[in-house]
Amino acid sequence: MSRSQRGFTLIELLVVIAIIALLMAILMPGLSKAKKQAQATTCLSGLKQIGVAAMCYAQDYDSFIVRGSTGSTPIWFMQYLPYLGSKYNEGDYRSVKCYRCKSFPTTGNGLYDVPNSRQTVCYVINDWTFSSRTDETGTSVGKPTKLSAFRRPGETIYLADNEAASWRPIIESETSREVFRCDIFLRTHLPLSDNHDINDGQRVARERHRKGCNVLFLDWHSGYVGAEDMTIDMWRDK
Repeated sequence: MSRSQRGFTLIELLVVIAIIALLMAILMPGLSKAKKQAQATTCLSGLKQIGVAAMCYAQDYDSFIVRGSTGSTPIWFMQYLPYLGSKYNEGDYRSVKCYRCKSFPTTGNGLYDVPNSRQTVCYVINDWTFSSRTDETGTSVGKPTKLSAFRRPGETIYLADNEAASWRPIIESETSREVFRCDIFLRTHLPLSDNHDINDGQRVARERHRKGCNVLFLDWHSGYVGAEDMTIDMWRDK
């Protein structure tokens, strides 16, 4: 047999496979990190789009914005639809891509062990009001609020990544009875809370992006906040 007709020996083939496996092991963590960074950037962009919609809504409604989902308050993601191109999707908020975070886990666990395709809203909303700067408890707002009520809009969170865990609900439609559990108005709703009660427990994602979550501020810019850095003051309207 001539040299030009010689094929791979078994040992040579195993060496090639080993090299490929080694290269994959080296490259995969980097590719995974790049994917997560891309998802985080997409999430920030989506929050920014919602911010533009909220700003346009405020311009049309005497500087008022939607707060929370309880009582007679209109649900925020339905109210902002006209400013996100709803005329092209027949008013179905579930087709609005910026309402979902690509980093929302593929599955939950326990009671809500379901695909994330059923989770139609991946953010929680600021429904917290305070009587004064010294008030450390606050209460639920339950009604639209004028933007002028916020003294530090550039430092006050409006929306944040929704935690995905066994105590957190899946929102499949605007009529879901669980929608009100996407409102933030208690200290125990914040990311470092160890309370896992369905009503009073943690609602803001602790590790959605790195060691924290993405948020939308009330001057309508989006950004990242570490779980260790998020405080009650970031949710204040006083």
